[in-house]
Amino acid sequence: MTSTSGAASPDLGVPNRALLGGFGITNRSVARALVERGHSAVAFDEMPNETARGFADRLGIELLSPEASLDECLDQVDFVVPTPGLAEHHMVFEHARRRRLPLVSELDLAAQWDDRPVVAITGTNGKTTVVEMCVDALQRSGARATAAGNTDVPLVEAIRERSTEVFVVEASSFRLARVRDFTPRVATWLNFAPDHLDVHLDLASYENAKARIWRNLAADGVCVANALDPVVMGHVRTDLPTATFGGRRADWRVAGGELAGPQGPFADVEDLWRSLPHDVEAALAVAATVTPVGATLDAVAAACREFEGLPHRIAPIGEIDGSTYYDDSKATTPHATAAALRGFGPVVLIAGGRNKGVDLAEMVVEAKRVVGVVAIGDASGEIVDAFSATHLVEAAADMDEAVAHARRFAKGGAPVLLSPGCASFDWYESYRKRGEDFIRAVGEQQ
Repeated sequence: MTSTSGAASPDLGVPNRALLGGFGITNRSVARALVERGHSAVAFDEMPNETARGFADRLGIELLSPEASLDECLDQVDFVVPTPGLAEHHMVFEHARRRRLPLVSELDLAAQWDDRPVVAITGTNGKTTVVEMCVDALQRSGARATAAGNTDVPLVEAIRERSTEVFVVEASSFRLARVRDFTPRVATWLNFAPDHLDVHLDLASYENAKARIWRNLAADGVCVANALDPVVMGHVRTDLPTATFGGRRADWRVAGGELAGPQGPFADVEDLWRSLPHDVEAALAVAATVTPVGATLDAVAAACREFEGLPHRIAPIGEIDGSTYYDDSKATTPHATAAALRGFGPVVLIAGGRNKGVDLAEMVVEAKRVVGVVAIGDASGEIVDAFSATHLVEAAADMDEAVAHARRFAKGGAPVLLSPGCASFDWYESYRKRGEDFIRAVGEQQ
């Protein structure tokens, strides 16, 4: 295989030595996979925790910290595996390029070691939901399917399970940015909006990373594209079989209140587990993605009907003074918040957090029915600036105050939506922790 560093990639049929740039969940799995296959590794992490140190000790590999000489270490390795999410301006990349060391993705390592079918799904928003429904539809069709990739189970870890027949991979831009030989049987691109500009060099770099999902499709593969997204459609390759979803003339579309594909209707919109606009798009994407690998339309319909939703994704969590409160903490981009707002009438919005370098104005475009905005987190000033010309806005110092402000705005029974449009890493360690704190604050004010 080849690498985006410009150097020929290592032949993993013979022992090699790798530098793991970062030692989180993914690169710990990479380390174990390499060692089990007779390779050696050294890891470099700027903030190694005890879990990482213990794992390195058990594998017998060296875990370096910033005090160590990265230059000296790179002189002794054959290739580099950057951890997903490592900023593209990190010194590891510059040092590797200077030495023409291959930069290798964990998805490419898995592709070298395993040839079972892979369904890959990318997009700025909605990946996890679509992945989970795809796995369910495949399992209902009799296939042993499992989710992997940008989940708690990296693909290099998932391939350890020999009974799995098909992998459904959540392919983040961080993983796709360096792939060359990852060969999915079906490759689905759900949508595109500015995101992760704190990691990618610029918006073009982020877009190009997403587009790499179609770089090396399997010989009998299918590209799946959102017909309603001009960026996605702009990257569709005319030399590859493509199925579209979402538009009136798409292969998979809504017609007369029914979800329909090339073979006709297969489900009623009103029967979906939830029928917000992006939920309907997700259901169509699922059908387009899994039918090429053997899923039945009856199984797809059942999966989209019986899906129970995932936590922190427009989940109702309580009621105060006749207003229902919704936790959409997973909405970490303006695009996701805008999609959520399209499913509401009059609503109070709680937004903010740590901006990932994107323009927050997209939320304002979809905020015509928003009756008040509560700004939270490091980006609260940006939220105030974006909304103050058209909306009532209050900044909050913590989540309890945010709920109190929202409660005042919601008089008359308007729902309250926590849909931040920003990352959580200012006040919280994850979007889950942010959502849990919102649930706590709502519960205490009921």
